Amino acid sequence: MTRGRKQSVTRRIPPENLEAEKALLGCMLLDQSAFDRAMESVRKEYFSAPSHRSIFEAMAKLSDSIRKCDLVTLTNELDMTGTLDTAGGVEYLSQIIETTPTAAHVDEYIRIVRDRYILRSLIENATEIINEASGEPDEVDAVLDRAERRIFAISEDKAAQDVVQIGPLVREAVNRIETNQPTGVTGVPTGFTDLDVKTTGFQPSNLIIIASRPSMGKTAFACNIALNLLSMKPPPGILIFSLEMSKEDLVQRMLCAEAKVNLMKVRQGLISDRERGELIMAGARLADAPIFIDDSANLNVFEVRARARRIKAKENIGLIIIDYLQLMRGRDKRYDNRQHEISEISAALKALAKELKVPVVAISQLSRAPEQRGENKRPELADLRESGAIEQDADLVLLLFREEFYKPDDAEVKGKAEIRIAKQRNGPTGTIPLVFLSEYTRFENATSRSP
Repeated sequence: MTRGRKQSVTRRIPPENLEAEKALLGCMLLDQSAFDRAMESVRKEYFSAPSHRSIFEAMAKLSDSIRKCDLVTLTNELDMTGTLDTAGGVEYLSQIIETTPTAAHVDEYIRIVRDRYILRSLIENATEIINEASGEPDEVDAVLDRAERRIFAISEDKAAQDVVQIGPLVREAVNRIETNQPTGVTGVPTGFTDLDVKTTGFQPSNLIIIASRPSMGKTAFACNIALNLLSMKPPPGILIFSLEMSKEDLVQRMLCAEAKVNLMKVRQGLISDRERGELIMAGARLADAPIFIDDSANLNVFEVRARARRIKAKENIGLIIIDYLQLMRGRDKRYDNRQHEISEISAALKALAKELKVPVVAISQLSRAPEQRGENKRPELADLRESGAIEQDADLVLLLFREEFYKPDDAEVKGKAEIRIAKQRNGPTGTIPLVFLSEYTRFENATSRSP
């Protein structure tokens, strides 16, 4: 039964529409704007017929050399490259023009040709996946990874965005302005008042970097933002990729921060009845929270994007947190250097934010440079570890610093923290004071502001 079903699938004619391919080429020969439109969004691979691929390739060469494309120049280009016969000859080129009365429907022809290509790609890749899976491979995870990569590459092609006229964007912007609450916060609020005032919240499609040296509280700060969001009505969904900490440890931290119970006492089993009650109440508040945690280790950027896309399709995800960037892998295991790999990762995270239209918060390590600065060890933007591409791709860079870490016996700095806006693409920089309650791994506003 299975074998017969396989044969019936492989014997089917691949999805194609030769008339649409022919009409698209005709539009390109008839009208310069149609030609330009197709050159922006069509590739040679989209055409099923070898003759049509040859014709389009010759058109692309004419375009690259800034030469006009018409029947004469196209025929000459095909003849010069020895592909005129493959393209069907002069007679077929003339027929293409004669059977295309107008270029008015070029966008529809582009859509049809591209959709058929995507279907063919799905069939081709699905066949490869079946063949690879049927071969009893040793590394099943590697097969799954390659399968996801293939499908993702096709979906990326389908999701390519066109240039749009400004009108719809203006209407969308005006609608956002009209619906904004008079709080000064237009994005996802962090719950840290002064930070929200300076940033207007974490904006959709933005990549936000939270960076510091180890043990400053990067994870705690990101978790505090997630907990603060739960006060919204309704709260947005929050997706956390915890590449360093297990989901059990992460939830325990969040529970103690929410309940304001000493984390070390919880780990040692030394909590009082009152503290136990606080934890139970905090657990009740968090139990139904729209927080989703993936603690898979050693994820690559492709896996993160694929998983984020799947969760976003099912849940109202409003914020993605990745802890932390340097623990991610690129798509390929072969890179010239680590900087190249980190560059790809940061670019992919920015692309993820744009695709899903949610802020993506990536926690990042800093280099050792602050340790070598003598008395003032405050981090600088240049300290972002392993790649300047992180700084380039990020819309917002927040540098976390606690002087108490370097001066544990100094009562003057005990419990004091600061978050520095080192870069903000659409707003000011500056430093915001915070309070760090180390026993609860919890950050709070340094001062309360009157409404």
